[in-house]
Amino acid sequence: MKLIPAIDLKDGHCVRLVQGDMDQATIFSDAPHSQAKAFEDLGFDYLHIVDLNGAFEGEPVNANAVEQILNSVSMPTQLGGGIRDMATITKWLEKGVSRVILGTAAVENPDLVRQASREFPGHIAVGLDAKDGLVAVRGWAETSQLTVAQMTERFTDAGVAAIIFTDIARDGILTGLNLDATATLAKSTSIPIIASGGLSSLEDIKSLLLPEYNMIYGAITGRAIYDGRLDAVEALSLISAHETARDQ
Repeated sequence: MKLIPAIDLKDGHCVRLVQGDMDQATIFSDAPHSQAKAFEDLGFDYLHIVDLNGAFEGEPVNANAVEQILNSVSMPTQLGGGIRDMATITKWLEKGVSRVILGTAAVENPDLVRQASREFPGHIAVGLDAKDGLVAVRGWAETSQLTVAQMTERFTDAGVAAIIFTDIARDGILTGLNLDATATLAKSTSIPIIASGGLSSLEDIKSLLLPEYNMIYGAITGRAIYDGRLDAVEALSLISAHETARDQ
């Protein structure tokens, strides 16, 4: 199970939102690249980045902050927010992003996902953000008429590297991951599923390591790791010990 810290970028700052509301942003760092390096120093080996302004505006906005992060860490990164065409996908992969996340584009232009997955195998992920069971788009400001299950089925054979599944109702409010919905999704597809939204404590990590949830590939942690509710070293040690015991 992979635990992935999140850096959400708004106006060049590292922030956390409440249920995707841009008006409820808490600034945790004015230097996102320093925060990224701190995560790497703690032992994390993958980073999740979202350009929040870009998600709303439909094009990258926090490019400078993203590039500073890429220049500051050696761990792989995945990036989403405002990436809606092949030129932008290509640009970010050439700049060193390991995996590009397509959210709104996956709903509105599924052929882009398929084309990008063919041209950049292993480097394209789909972000499925659910509100009342339906996939939200454009920075969660609008809701489509597609369910998460329908979207997942759409890309089953597309070569997508991962799906990041976010329960918007839980995002940023520390109520715990929606593990049952995530596990149901993971059982329905061969695409690796990463859980997001609501991870609040070490208890969530312990739950993720239970046999009934071992089909979930990983989880993203945001506010809990910023405000100290989740101890990174303790969480990573628990995951490492579990994987060592499993492999023996």
